[in-house]
Formats: sequence, structure tokens, C-alpha cells
Amino acid sequence: MSNRLSNATSPYLLQHKDNPVDWYPWGETAFAKARAEGKPIFLSIGYSACHWCHVMERESFENAALAQLINDQFVAIKVDREQRPDLDQIYMQAVQALTGRGGWPMSVFLTAEGKPFFGGTYWPPQSRQGMPGFDQILHAVADAWKNQRDKISQQAARLTASLVTDYPPTSGDLDSEAILESVTVALERAFDDVHGGFGGSPKFPHPLEIKLCLRLARWHGRKHLMQMALHSLDQMAAGGIYDQLGGGFHRYAVDAHWLVPHFEKMLYDNALLAGCYLEAFIATGQSRYREIVVETLDYILREMQHPEGAFYSTQDADSEGVEGKFFVWSLAEITDTLDSEMADLFCAFYDVTANGNFEGQNILHQSQSLEAFAAAEGRDPVECKQQLDHARVKLFGVRKRRIAPGLDDKILADWNGLMIDTLARAGASLGIPRYVEAAQRASVMIDTKMRDAEGRLMHSWREGMAEGMAFVDDYAALLGAWITLYECTFEEIWIDRAVELAEALLGRYEDQHHGGFFFTANDHEQLIVRRKELFDQATPNGNALAAEGLLRLADLLDRDDFRQSARRAIESASETICQAPLAQGQSVLAVMRHTAAVRQWVLAAGEPSEEAEEVLRTLRQSYLPGHVLACRLAGSTLSPSACLDALFIDRPTTSHSWELYYCEGYTCLAPVNTLSAAKDLIATALEN
Repeated sequence: MSNRLSNATSPYLLQHKDNPVDWYPWGETAFAKARAEGKPIFLSIGYSACHWCHVMERESFENAALAQLINDQFVAIKVDREQRPDLDQIYMQAVQALTGRGGWPMSVFLTAEGKPFFGGTYWPPQSRQGMPGFDQILHAVADAWKNQRDKISQQAARLTASLVTDYPPTSGDLDSEAILESVTVALERAFDDVHGGFGGSPKFPHPLEIKLCLRLARWHGRKHLMQMALHSLDQMAAGGIYDQLGGGFHRYAVDAHWLVPHFEKMLYDNALLAGCYLEAFIATGQSRYREIVVETLDYILREMQHPEGAFYSTQDADSEGVEGKFFVWSLAEITDTLDSEMADLFCAFYDVTANGNFEGQNILHQSQSLEAFAAAEGRDPVECKQQLDHARVKLFGVRKRRIAPGLDDKILADWNGLMIDTLARAGASLGIPRYVEAAQRASVMIDTKMRDAEGRLMHSWREGMAEGMAFVDDYAALLGAWITLYECTFEEIWIDRAVELAEALLGRYEDQHHGGFFFTANDHEQLIVRRKELFDQATPNGNALAAEGLLRLADLLDRDDFRQSARRAIESASETICQAPLAQGQSVLAVMRHTAAVRQWVLAAGEPSEEAEEVLRTLRQSYLPGHVLACRLAGSTLSPSACLDALFIDRPTTSHSWELYYCEGYTCLAPVNTLSAAKDLIATALEN
């Protein structure tokens, strides 16, 4: 019989609906049972693509004896960390305080008031390799609950108190030069100059660090950081962390040189990394970065898009119960698919051998660049690439017939915001309309379907049901995405939607006393603490993401309330930025935006024209991060936004078909109305 998770919307919770464990979803029903029966709570937090979550389920939660022990001694609650990141943040902090480490599956024991007193991550069902068994843990906690309740209460009180952060008032001081110097030193220290990336194994892509390198090189003269970013991007694109056949990035590499990935694919990783490769292409013009952007976004549109437009969360690491099985190859499979000459070429380039590089199989990767490989083989690189691409298409067709990894098809507002932003930017700058159209469709779906009865944004959607009040990350990511969507389409409804989000952030999430934004709204479910997340996790921290979005809106609309809230949010994190700048990459990006002069481009036109389109194309293909762009056509049938009226009121197009205005700081240059003058103006901006 199914347990109480059978009515859940989360694919992760549904994976556990047939466990013999009497799981409850998070909610008052479970806590009332714990209070009534005098039992502690066993809280298990994971996510659907988590390999070790699957292992613990098979070993322990499907084990009848262990399930009976849990049911007899505890009230068991199962939580999807992607659906409830608020709970995940709180209890992960507790586990890290208890053990010095964290991860998933996360296993935490709570009082009936939700206060944690003991926890860890994965435990095997019985003791092995120096690890205590889950059976031992359950017996020990049950015994302590029965015989040492006072000690448990004291431990729970101390641990809960340690989770409460004392937020000091903002000082008003923001030493941006010290921050930029400290982040430069930290990037240099963490950089792997052999394999690229930052840190050792396991190796995560760190897209925010790469973006920092690109931006610091562009705006602050730290040119060597550009090479650090490009080397990292090249090494990742060549490695097994990148799906060489289907496009898109796996979660991380277990080694230091990007070969063996943890095979799940996350929407947010691919949004952030595609954005980095897009910036690298715009900054350098090197086509290999454009290819990675296109392959990654085509993968997203092919495999991760809901029919109505928004994007799914994750693809699993496992298929047929084996991690990575879908993605790896034997030498025989390749030689059976390709003719001998093509197979020899493919295997040489992608390092395929009879012995393999992963449990007797081969993870495809490039041991050298195409140019170096072609030179060593005495081949023409263009012809070589054509043959390799043909082989990839054939092998991809074979792979499509395999049993695919599981798909977590819930839709999360914040992760969709990150992907919408990248799709819109890519579509506009690369001249690929289907990406902009995909960003629009996803935005419409979220804007219309992910609302509660009062019209407030919700965090999660699946199979027609939106649930969970949105978090600051949802508002912040969509705020940035919808500003970008406006800049890429000039449909002014997206500015109106962005303003609605910004005003909700100020009204329901802002810390009015100390600055910054709480993770949860002021009318959210009351948890044991209300957190303000200042550090990046796998995604940018919402506090800084909100600040950056507010600054962009302020640059477009001259809203001083948005600018001041952004400033307070940045200052609220300023003390910790210098201490751990790589843990707050998004905050550093917000600092850079805050301290830079406003750089504003406005194109006012009567009717669409080839010249005006060429001006916009040139702007979008120029590496101008930190600039904002607005355009209004006098004859447009699109509904204008009153929010933008002030931007265009003194910029009519009467005697000319179009005029381009550029303002830096609070000084505007004379408008230009010829193509050559516009291109000269853009070239001058690129040099500054």
C-alpha cells in the first residue's frame, strides 16, 4: 500500500510513496502526531536526481525491518529540497554545525517543535567501512529520546539558537576597491592553471567565478583573468562533464580534470554555464564558445521543456539503476555503429579504448583541441570536424534508443528565471529567434500558471498544480529574466511584470531594519528561524540577485527606492564579502554594478528599419555587461508601459527615422542618427 506521499506533486516524494516507511509530507499533521505520541521526528531531505538518495532508499527505506523501527519510534517526514529550499537551508546548517559537513540525503532528528538535535547524511543500513549503520543510529537516538530527554532538549535549544543570525545594521561603507582586490587574489589562489576551474576534486563548474573573471577583465583591467576564464571553459567543454553527443553539462566531476562526472543534469547549471559561454563568445568572437551555447540550449529545448513552455528541473544520474549507463560507450558499440575509418577517427579524438576510462566503459572526452588533433593526424580541420559531427549524429541516434535517465518534471520559478535570462540573451545576441521565443513562452507560462488565488507568485508547478509560496530567489531570478526579456524584445509588458516583482520584494521580503532580503516572505509559514541567505549555493544567492535586478530597473526607470534597497542589500553582505569573496560571487557582481556609472542606451524610432535593426544587433553583439538598453517605436502596436514613459518623453523621432542616445553616469552624449556614427559610439563605449 502507498504511504502518505501518494498525493504529492514532487517526483522525489513520489519515488518514496511505496516505501514501507510511513512517510508524512512536511506539515502540521506530522508534527501533531509527534506531539500526541511523544515521538521525535526523523526528517529525510533529498532530491530526485541524487544518486546516494536512491541508494539509501533501496538499502534502508525499502528494508522492512528498518522501516518498522522508524515507524515504531519516530514520525517520518520526507522533503524534496528543491521544492522546499527554506527547510533545506535551515536543517543543512544544523547538520553542518553537528558534523562539519553536509550533503544529500540529509538525515535529521527533530523535536516535535521542529528543533534539530542530531543529524548526518548517508548512513549504510548496517555498519561498514568505519561508518555507523543506520540501524545503530536509529536505536541510539530512540534510546536517548527515552532516557536522556533533558539532554536532547538542551542540545536542540543550543543548536536552534546557533542558527539564528544577528544581522548588524548596515554601516554605509562599501570599499569596492578592497572587495575587487580581495576577489582577484582569491580567484588567482583557487585557480587550477593546469586543468582550469577552481579548486580540486570533486570539481564543480563555478560559473559565478568564471563570470567574475570575464567581468573583472572587461571593466577593471585584470586582463589575466580573461585567460583563466577561457582556459576553464575550454577544459570543461572538452571533458566528460560535458555531454559530447547531446550537449549540456553534468553536475560536477569527481576528479580534478573534468573526466568522470556525477551524471545528473540540472537546469540551473546549464542556464548559468551557457550564460558564461555566451559572454565568452561575445567577448572574444571565438566560435567554439558559440557552439557550446547552441548545443546546450538545444539540449534544453529538446529534452527539458514542458509543452507549454517552462523548463523541467533535472535529469537523473541513473538509468536502469546504474549511474551513467545512458551516457557511456564500449569500443564495440562504436565500431558496430560507424564504418571503420570513421570509428578510428572518432575513437582517437574522443579517447575511446577497449579498456575504457570508467568501469570498463568510455566517457567521451577530448584529449586535445580539434586544431591540434587535425594537425597531428595530418588532416584538414574543417573536414575533420565534419566527419566527427557526422559520427556524433549517428551515435546520438543510437543513444536515443537506450532507456533514458529519469526526469524530474516539476517546474521551479527561480531555476526557470535563470534559463529564461540566458535563452533571451543568446537568442538576441546570436540571432537565433527560437531562443527568444522559448524565453517568452516560458515566461508566459510562469506568469499565468504559477500564481495563487491572490495572484502571488508560487515556487513550484507540476501537472496543473502550483504550490509553495515563492522565495526571494524566485522573485530575484525572474526579476532579472524579465528585464532581460524586455531588452531582447522591447515588449514593455515585461518591464511592468518586473516592477511588480521588485515592489513585492520591497514589500514582503526586505529587512527594513538591517537591509537585504529574507529568504521567505513576511507572511510565509513560521519556521524555527527566518534566514537571510548571503552566500551562493549551487545557484546565485537571492539577496545579491535581487540587488542586481533592482539596480538594472533603477538604471532604466530612475527609481531611487529600488536603488537604495539594492544598496542596503549589498551593504548588508559587505563584511563577509571580503572574508569569503568566492562564496559570494553574485554579491561581488552586484558590488561591481552598484559602483559603476549608469550606462544607458536608448533607441527611439518611428518605424522599424534595417538601420535601426543593425544598430541593435551591434549593441547586442558587443561585450557591454552593466549597460541597459531600451527601445520604443512610435508606430508600435505593442502596449506601452507607463513606467518607461519618462525614458522616452524627451527622445522623440521626428526629423529622423531613428536616433540612438547614450548616457553614462548622469551625462548624455549628443544623439546620433547614422549607422556609422552609431557604430563609432558603440566602439568608443567598448574601449572605456
